[in-house]
Amino acid sequence: MSLATDFSHRMTRHHADLLVRGGTVHTPNGAERIDIACLDGRIVALGDLSPQWQAGETIDATGLDVLPGVVDSQVHFREPGMTHKETLDAGTRGAVLGGVTTVFEMPNTQPLTLSAADLQDKLDRADGRAWCDYAFYMGGSAVNADQLDSLENRPGCAGIKVFMGSSFGDLLADEDATLRRILSHGRRRVAIHAEDEARLRDRYERVRASGDVREHPVWRDAESALNATCRIVRLAEETGRRLHILHVSTGQEMAFLAQHKNRVSVEVTPHHLSLSAPDCYERLGSLAQMNPPVRDKTHQHALWEAVRTGVVDVIGSDHAPHTLEEKAKPYPTSPSGMTGVQTLLPIMLDHVNAGRLSLSRLVDLTSAGPARLFGMERKGRIAVGYDADLSIVDMEARRTISNDWIASVCGWTPYDGVRVRGWPMHTIIRGRTVVRDGGLCKATPCGEPVRFLEADTQTYRA
Repeated sequence: MSLATDFSHRMTRHHADLLVRGGTVHTPNGAERIDIACLDGRIVALGDLSPQWQAGETIDATGLDVLPGVVDSQVHFREPGMTHKETLDAGTRGAVLGGVTTVFEMPNTQPLTLSAADLQDKLDRADGRAWCDYAFYMGGSAVNADQLDSLENRPGCAGIKVFMGSSFGDLLADEDATLRRILSHGRRRVAIHAEDEARLRDRYERVRASGDVREHPVWRDAESALNATCRIVRLAEETGRRLHILHVSTGQEMAFLAQHKNRVSVEVTPHHLSLSAPDCYERLGSLAQMNPPVRDKTHQHALWEAVRTGVVDVIGSDHAPHTLEEKAKPYPTSPSGMTGVQTLLPIMLDHVNAGRLSLSRLVDLTSAGPARLFGMERKGRIAVGYDADLSIVDMEARRTISNDWIASVCGWTPYDGVRVRGWPMHTIIRGRTVVRDGGLCKATPCGEPVRFLEADTQTYRA
């Protein structure tokens, strides 16, 4: 008798809200053919659970892989202020349809998320409207730097996000004095958008004159990213703060960051791993325009090598939608950003099937890794006592991604027409089946704020 079966025999209750039977379950022990019992939002038993367990709902996962709930730790859902291009409802609906169970949303909304009141407004907006669990970043800025140590610990806060470039108003933090103040107040890992704003301004005239979106990675070149990344790591060493560098896009940054893993964790995005210049700009035009840019194959190969060697800690989508009308503006007045939360898992499963990474590595990048880095309570693994967040996928399913499938208000994806192998089938949020057989099956959203460990007890291991 297995330990899990023995545990289930000793349970005083043998009724579950949900049983997931017969799947290949990815636990901390590896891939196992076991059942999962979920009760009151938690996993309560693992193993061969028949026939002693009964449930109100059963999912037959035979032939499917059961992953810990996927976390997308970088999304922009544009609410409040820009709901013509995205909302919390539509963004989280896309998340669960794509197999994502938790999202961290960014502070560059209107108004910016810079105060406790701004954070509470977002939490109030998400209450009863979010389809998955959620947390919100607080923006790090000159106007709130001295309060960040208290703001970062408010319920529902994912941590502090700093824009060294590509932002506006009070959210842009590009001066060393401001960055030192931000890094000196608080304990949690600080998420960084690292581009050198001064260099971008100096080089802007080049693209303004050309009007050619293919110049986007020339304007926002590798040096602008590397300069900012080296600078913020140096400041973090001075202040003793730990960092999370978002959407790393260059081989030079990866080589540098590999030497600073004691202090820095690293994110890559599916689009930087999947699209490459100049082809993507020739096919998609400004739909491929992102900050930092999609670059050439040399950089992409370096990103994959960093995934392979463990330099990369997490994958986030950087879901940042704009309408097609906005994207159609002449470059460089066209805005940077694309959808991504709904396609993160299908695109990465296709990479698994292509042999570029293992499914166990993907689990670490999208579940265990985010939970470990950000100190998420009861998230990131399939284990007794943890939240029953499950992303159940069919690794053999072949589908074509299309704009019609995208739930985002903007209604488009750069992967329209892309054929993938591997698809999310069922999405379970704290034991509640939200997506079944690829379609929404709950009438109302059930997302809740993520709980985090206290800052002074967090584990910051990369």
